[in-house]
Amino acid sequence: MNTHPTVRAVTERIRARSLSLRSAYLQDLAETRGRDRGSDRMGCANVAHAVAGIPANDKFRVVSERAPNIGIVTAYNDMLSAHAPYQGYPDIVKHEARRLGATAQVAGGVPAMCDGVTQGTPGMELSLFSRDVIAMGTAVALTHDMFDAALMLGVCDKIVPGLLIGALHFGHLPTVFVPAGPMPSGLSNTAKSKVREQAAQGLVGRQGLLDAEMQAYHAQGTCTFYGTANSNQMLLEAMGLHVPGSAFIQPGDAMREALTREAVRTVLGRASDDSAFAVPPIGELVDERVIVNAMAALLATGGSTNHLIHWVAVARAAGILIDWNDFAELSEVVPLLTRVYPNGTADVNGFQEAGGPGFVIGELLDAGLMHADVLSVRAGGIREFAGIPVLAGTPSDQRPLTWKSAAPSKDDTIARPVSAPFSATGGLKLLQGNLGRSVIKISSVPGDRHVIEAPARVFDSQAALQQAFTAGELERDVVCVVRWQGPQANGMPELHKLTPPLSVLQGKGFRVALVTDGRMSGASGKVPAAIHVSPEAAAGGPLAKVRDGDLIRLDGVAGTLTVLLPEDEWAAREISKMPDEARAANGRGLGRDLFAGMRRNALTAEEGACSWL
Repeated sequence: MNTHPTVRAVTERIRARSLSLRSAYLQDLAETRGRDRGSDRMGCANVAHAVAGIPANDKFRVVSERAPNIGIVTAYNDMLSAHAPYQGYPDIVKHEARRLGATAQVAGGVPAMCDGVTQGTPGMELSLFSRDVIAMGTAVALTHDMFDAALMLGVCDKIVPGLLIGALHFGHLPTVFVPAGPMPSGLSNTAKSKVREQAAQGLVGRQGLLDAEMQAYHAQGTCTFYGTANSNQMLLEAMGLHVPGSAFIQPGDAMREALTREAVRTVLGRASDDSAFAVPPIGELVDERVIVNAMAALLATGGSTNHLIHWVAVARAAGILIDWNDFAELSEVVPLLTRVYPNGTADVNGFQEAGGPGFVIGELLDAGLMHADVLSVRAGGIREFAGIPVLAGTPSDQRPLTWKSAAPSKDDTIARPVSAPFSATGGLKLLQGNLGRSVIKISSVPGDRHVIEAPARVFDSQAALQQAFTAGELERDVVCVVRWQGPQANGMPELHKLTPPLSVLQGKGFRVALVTDGRMSGASGKVPAAIHVSPEAAAGGPLAKVRDGDLIRLDGVAGTLTVLLPEDEWAAREISKMPDEARAANGRGLGRDLFAGMRRNALTAEEGACSWL
């Protein structure tokens, strides 16, 4: 199948825009890759320090046999359910590496924040910038510079983008990402959301709400809704950076260990057969075509809006420049192929049973909506990622895995082919107008709510909105504007706590919407939410002009976000300043003062909210 003309045109535009930056990146990569291997190049004391902590046989392999040495960067902790399974992964990796005549070392660990723990707390204001901290931590780990390849152990929201940004700064290394899988299905996401709405109305007490939450989040693995963590896994599959089909195999499944061992074989180029495959360095693998493939997969699955920030930063780390116009143009031709909560009622386990990432990738490749002529970590290229793994032996067997086609869909209420999609266009939409540029997860919003026109109520925090809701002040058609929530203001937290009250209002028949320079991700649910408004209010963006009572129109059909005032009146409107006391409070306590430099230097949301440029 020939590549779709729009996909080809967007890719070519990105390539031309990035030419100078990408060329410089590849030149640096080639120079780094051309050096002697670490144990031959480094001084004797350096090498001795590097191998002092490993077994004698491994020392011999690294120094004398010049065997490949794999650097493991792990985001393990047991605060984060998705990362708790990683505790034993390094031992599995080392065992498999030794079987293959190689070695592996834990190069370093990176922090991994659980947004579910920090929602609505000051800790959430560190969340977005933790991505860049993770990227720096990855760099610190790999800068030991003793490695011939790398494995990245991470799953969740900022962790995967951070690991990927860090890995791309060491683009000379072949790199494979190793997932851990979702937790088994518990209380359904729909039922959980219903209890949250009841709690917001005072119909369910704390104990009832806690019981529901603990039934929903009950075991090791990622949350089962299709938010940022699970979108990460979809995108890594579409980029060819996983063992194919490994994203959504649960931690307790016997296949999980086999897939982890297969990641070692893959990064060493020993996955296919006894002949070696030269795994491409990650910096060469991740080119503009691979970035476009990730964008297409995101749109086809109605994935997390956070990736319109994160993948801009990821691309930039590889010398590639993308923007929201690229997403918008692709969204016009990439159809919505899945319905996974919050876009539907199924969870990611149901999605996996229906065909999972392999089904979506196969459909997009067959329709020319993904580039087929790209590199991947497997000898068979990206087409291998249209399969589902099957355990044909025990995990410790030499080659216990086989793959079968993910097509056709096993449940067309969850996953559909390109010929019969849920929607002819993608799940995310760009909105722009005199309030700036923003994005909306349109696939999760009912059709009769794609256009909202109502008076504004302006809030300076999500707590203020919750207080107004509790006081009964929002029982009407209303567009809630929550400002001072951008990267420079307070680190751009996710505002998940707003979903229950706004859902209650919508459920009562009111026409409501949210407009904010903050984030929502998979939590926006069925309420229309124009998020990531850029430029942000704290930087003098248009949201700083909005006043209570201004008529605002959010049009998800036309792709506009406007305040309905005469042009001259709007132009003359004074821009409000973020209160000094609010800015000071955002930078004080619980570690927030350490992130002052990041807030000060952060680029806009559309520029990836990068703090390192």
